Amino acid sequence: MLHGGDLLSYEDSYKGELIDFSSNINPLGPPKGLYEKLIESFHTLNSYPDIQYRKLKASIGKYLNCNKDNVVVGNGAVEILNNFIFTGKRILVFTPSFSEYELRAIAHGKEVKRIPYKEDFTIDTSIIKEEIKKGDLLILGNPNNPTGLRIEKDVLLQVYEIIRKKEGYLLLDEAFYEFCPSDYDSIELFKDKDYENIGIIRAATKFFALPGIRLGYGCASRKKVEELKKIELPWTINSLADSAGQFIFKDKEYIKNSRAYIERERKYLLKELKKIPGIKVYDTQVNYILIKLIDWDEEYVFKFFLNRGIIIRKCKSFIDLSDNHIRVAIKDRSSNEKLINIFKNLFERRKR
Repeated sequence: MLHGGDLLSYEDSYKGELIDFSSNINPLGPPKGLYEKLIESFHTLNSYPDIQYRKLKASIGKYLNCNKDNVVVGNGAVEILNNFIFTGKRILVFTPSFSEYELRAIAHGKEVKRIPYKEDFTIDTSIIKEEIKKGDLLILGNPNNPTGLRIEKDVLLQVYEIIRKKEGYLLLDEAFYEFCPSDYDSIELFKDKDYENIGIIRAATKFFALPGIRLGYGCASRKKVEELKKIELPWTINSLADSAGQFIFKDKEYIKNSRAYIERERKYLLKELKKIPGIKVYDTQVNYILIKLIDWDEEYVFKFFLNRGIIIRKCKSFIDLSDNHIRVAIKDRSSNEKLINIFKNLFERRKR
C-alpha cells in the first residue's frame, strides 16, 4: 500500500459502508456551492482551457498573497513535484516521507540520497550542511507525511541559508499546510527573497477535499517558473479544475471553520488515543496521526479494523518505518469515536 484511499481493493471484504481512515481528506467536504459552480462550468468542456491558466493563477496568487507570475500549477501536487525533480541534479529526501519523492526521482534517473530524521522526527541541519552539493534538490514535507510534524520556523530558515550558500534548491511540500497552526506562512517568509532557491507546493486535494479534481499549485521565483514552463505538458489542468480553482479560495468562512473543526477533533482524538494501552501515539499538527503498535504488526491491526468497517493506512511502505506502524486520519466525531472504540476492543482482546 503506497498510498491511502484505495477502497476498491477492499469493498468485498466488509458488508457495509467502509470508513476511510487511510486518506487524509477534510471531513467537512468541499466548499459550499462548488458542485453548482462545476455544473455551470460544463459548457467549457467543448473548448480547450486557457493554456496559460491566467485567471486560475490570478486566483491562486490572491489566495497565497504572491504575484501571479510566481505561481505554478499542475495536475495535482505530484505533477508539480515531478517537474521540480526533473530540474534537479541529485535528489535528497528525509525518511520517512512521501514515497513519490523518491519514486519520481528514480523515474527520471536521478541519484537519490536518503537522510534519516532524528528519533523525534525532526531535522538534523548539520547533516544537510555535510551532504548538500551545488545543483542538489532537497525535498522536505512541511508538514511531513506520515509524521504530521511541521518544520520549526528557525530550523527552516537555517536549512534555507545552508541551501543558498551551497547553491542547492529547497522544495517544500506543503500539501497539508492549511491544517497547521497559523504560526508562520512560508510563502510570506521567503517573499522578500523572490523565492530564490526555494519552491513551495500546495494542493486542493486535502484541505479543500478535492482529490478527484487534481489541482496542485505553488510558488517559486520567476526564473524557476520559466524553467518549469519548458518541461510542463500543455493543458494538464482540465476546465473543471480550472473553474474550481477560481472558486474555492474565495470562501474565507470555509477555511476558518475547517481549521477550527480539525483542531478540535485533533485534540480530542489525540487525547483519547493516548489513553489506550498497547499503542504509542505521536503528536501531530495536521489531520492525521502516526501510531506505533507495541503488541501487534500492521497487517493484523489492518485486518482487525477492516473486519469492523474501517480502512487504516499501513506504514511499512514508508522507508525507515517498520511493520508496526499505522496512520489514521482525523475525521468527523462519530467516525473518530468508532475508531477509538475499535482500538479499545483491540486492547481488550489482547488481555484475554
